[in-house]
Amino acid sequence: MFMFNFTWGVFFVLVNFALFLACYRFFGKKGLYAWIGFATVVANIQVTETISMFGIVMTLGNTIYASLYMTTDLINERYGGKEARQAVWFGFFILIATTILMQMVLKFDPAETDFAHESLSTIFGLMPRLALASLSAYFISQFLDVRVFSVLKRRFGGRNQFWIRINGSTILSQFVDSLVFCTIAFAGVSGYTWDIWIQIFLTTYVMKFIISIASTPVLYLARTFRFKDE
Repeated sequence: MFMFNFTWGVFFVLVNFALFLACYRFFGKKGLYAWIGFATVVANIQVTETISMFGIVMTLGNTIYASLYMTTDLINERYGGKEARQAVWFGFFILIATTILMQMVLKFDPAETDFAHESLSTIFGLMPRLALASLSAYFISQFLDVRVFSVLKRRFGGRNQFWIRINGSTILSQFVDSLVFCTIAFAGVSGYTWDIWIQIFLTTYVMKFIISIASTPVLYLARTFRFKDE
């Protein structure tokens, strides 16, 4: 199981990167906005799936969630901080709208022949605390990422210093993201001791950290794309 999950996980990350590049290459800046809307929804679905790797139980969703930072960093690099902040607001709206609409969907009485309600309830029927944790972590960390990237861009603005900007901003903002989410979602909750809390926090952050480093050449490649309307 370990070797399969590890091998499939590496392939999974590569596919995520390839789809991210394709979305930008085919649709330009609009594709980046579309990716943010897509990724905010998919990340919150994938996070309900858990796998075992390295003897540790971890959630999926880290890869697609990390691509949100890739997207805002690329927007900041190519189109400026104002566009990046607007992209964050766009993703935040999509996340809120999805949460509201799916909670309303679950209030309907399903037909006797319905087969999806129970599964949808499992995926989207999250406790308000988890929804608050997700929204808060996204809002705080994404705007922090845009801000830190802009500061680093002024200090390390060279073309060959792009790796400093993307990794410096992402590593810090994802630390804050993991801290905010884990604190709101699990701190003080019955059954989650501080040892478990620390394990969840560390594994979540480490996975995001690894994916962030791995995404560096992907963003270098994306930065070379040129479009006629730009």
